[in-house]
Amino acid sequence: MEKMARVTTALGGNTLTGRTMFCHLDAPANAISVCRDAAQVVVAGRNIFKIYSIEEDQFVEKLNLRVGRKPSLNFSCADVVWHQMDENLLATAATNGVVVTWNLGKPSRNKQDQLFTEHKRTVNKVCFHPTEVYMLLSGSQDGYMKCFDLRKKDSVSTFSGQSESVRDVQFSIRDYFTFAATFENGNVQLWDIRRPDRYERMFTAHNGPVFCCDWHPEDRGWLATGGRDKMVKVWDMNTTRAKEIYCVQTIASVARVKWRPECKHHIATCSMMVDHNIYVWDVRRPFIPSAMFEEHKDVTTGIVWRHLHDPYFLLSGSKDSTLYQHIFKDASQPIDRANPEGLCYSLYGDLAFAAKESLISSDSNRKPYIGDRRHPIFFKRKLDPTEQFEYISSSSALSVFETDVESGSMDWFVHTAKQYALAGRPLAELCDHNAKVAKGLDRNQVAQTWTMLRIIYSSLGIVSSSNLNHSLGKGSTALPLMNSFNLKDIPSGLGSESRLDRSKGESRSENILMDSSSTLINNEDNEETEGSDVPADYLLGDVEADEDDLYMMDHENPHTEEQEYSLPQEAFPLRHEIVDNPSALDHLQDKADSPHVSGNEAETVSLTPVESFSLISISHSLYENRLPSDFFNPIVRDTLLFYAEQGDVQTAVSVLIVLGDRIRKEIDEQTQEHWYTSYIDLLQRFQLWNISNEVIKLSTCRAINCLNQASTTLHVNCSNCKRPMSNRGWICDRCRQCASMCAVCHHVVKGLFVWCQGCSHGGHLQHIMKWLETSSHCPAGCGHLCEYT
Repeated sequence: MEKMARVTTALGGNTLTGRTMFCHLDAPANAISVCRDAAQVVVAGRNIFKIYSIEEDQFVEKLNLRVGRKPSLNFSCADVVWHQMDENLLATAATNGVVVTWNLGKPSRNKQDQLFTEHKRTVNKVCFHPTEVYMLLSGSQDGYMKCFDLRKKDSVSTFSGQSESVRDVQFSIRDYFTFAATFENGNVQLWDIRRPDRYERMFTAHNGPVFCCDWHPEDRGWLATGGRDKMVKVWDMNTTRAKEIYCVQTIASVARVKWRPECKHHIATCSMMVDHNIYVWDVRRPFIPSAMFEEHKDVTTGIVWRHLHDPYFLLSGSKDSTLYQHIFKDASQPIDRANPEGLCYSLYGDLAFAAKESLISSDSNRKPYIGDRRHPIFFKRKLDPTEQFEYISSSSALSVFETDVESGSMDWFVHTAKQYALAGRPLAELCDHNAKVAKGLDRNQVAQTWTMLRIIYSSLGIVSSSNLNHSLGKGSTALPLMNSFNLKDIPSGLGSESRLDRSKGESRSENILMDSSSTLINNEDNEETEGSDVPADYLLGDVEADEDDLYMMDHENPHTEEQEYSLPQEAFPLRHEIVDNPSALDHLQDKADSPHVSGNEAETVSLTPVESFSLISISHSLYENRLPSDFFNPIVRDTLLFYAEQGDVQTAVSVLIVLGDRIRKEIDEQTQEHWYTSYIDLLQRFQLWNISNEVIKLSTCRAINCLNQASTTLHVNCSNCKRPMSNRGWICDRCRQCASMCAVCHHVVKGLFVWCQGCSHGGHLQHIMKWLETSSHCPAGCGHLCEYT
């Protein structure tokens, strides 16, 4: 092997010298442990149990503990530990459930000392007390922990974790009587060895099995845990409740964690599968490792620092049948491969930009002017001189360009999200409501968009003309050009004049005068009436246009229009028929559209006092049966694309949900998914969880609908035997008791059931709430201080 950096460390009277080196083993290793003077290491596995001497340039085999003609399963080791007080004492956890101690001082070849066969399943972990020579602790797959006194043949204490499996046990370095245990159900328990009847504290640390834990060598209350959820968490146990203070996200299940000596915030980890590397993390910077060792070709099964006070040497064993000594100076630094530049917008429009100091060194001396928000605010992380492994290449300068506080306010987004109605009402009501919300927030363009959508997609059978007048009247500012007016304000030629003879239409147009203020003067009497706010050319259209443009006829079906009307029996209908006709629109259409109605009759019709109604009502009746239902879809699609490009994804998604199938086919699935994910991300960043969930439920995109159906798992323990229950019902498979029994009334809960995650007891919601008003202890009498949220 190529010779690498050599390190010499003085530890009191001892001197550690070495380099990165390795040796091949006879079989894969499951665990390793180092002796007190850091001169020897023991390697244990299913088919290997050897002690190696750590020389300056190589590992030298010193002793093979697998002796005898017929090696038993007692030699098949899942874990091994070397006592830090007695250099001749070792303990192993066998896969057959036996705990074995070994005395290296024996003169015989067989160094086996004692066998403890009390566990019924595989023992996952053994641990010596840091100061008591004869105290040994074990944790097994059977859910029990046992404390052994090596001077006695049997265990002195048995601790029941009331769980499926114990994965790790560790004595506290600072607290004489305390040890921690981790379980497959995600819990961590703290026990006092003097009280085997009940744990002192329990909390849920991970979402899934907790495979390992390690007490901090310097800080008394810090406990690190690693689990299947790919996280390493650091807990402060000095408080009343366990408090998570650091969290590191890795890329695979965490199998081992070991605090680095003499470096308070550094911790080494290895994975159970997929990832073969060993990482050293600074828990204050959890996103990228400080160092990485990449020598192993298979899963790393054991890691240990060579000496309790030396941070430079790390030993590791692996399933690739190799034993390595790693030197920290030879470790690769992932920070060197990371991109030191970054760019990000905040929710309020502030821009943060990070880059190498050398790139912006010319600006670093400039002091930003407080009153000018265009100048950046500079930050620079100062290097801690006590940290020996901080690299200059990892430093970046951060510039923050702040926006004006008032212009950067996002209150409108939150209020809009809370007040918008997306479902549960007719389309017209949804559009009206959302237009009113947008109008109230001074978002006039959005309000106008909602109003236009209502006009386009809602039919007259659903929306009455009075509703249209209410929203489009003279007091409305959403559409200032579309105001209501009376029939007497306009000639009857609007929409129906073109259906008369051209000669009558020309003579009728001579009687119409409209000035710039839109005041209408009807017939020869020059009667001045109240004018409309709408320009004349908008109201009446181009009367000089081609006849086909005014007729709006379907040239492919020329007889369809004629079938809609019937000829009147008389040229001059009776007066009472005009008065009793409830529909002013039908009255105008039936009379003025008839070819037998004269110009004078048309004037009479137009001058008849009727209820005011909107121009939209008239124009809608002219085209609603002439245009296909999806005629305006391309325009609406372009509108949504415009809003999305402008950054208003809220409007785009809201319109998409309200219109549903009317517009969904016009926009491709990928674009819809992008809009939804962007809007949901914004809602969650503003902690609008309920609205985010509603958007997911109402989504028109398949990829979004399934978000609520994934990653929902409920783990339930039996309230009687405390064991995990299956998913087949509320009857426990082990104790055959009903788990949904109310702890207050002792009846089966058939409705809403609540329970404490600490002790698993619960009951009817009302009963539990009433109980907690007078007592904080569990109503089942287990003594637990229950909390229901």
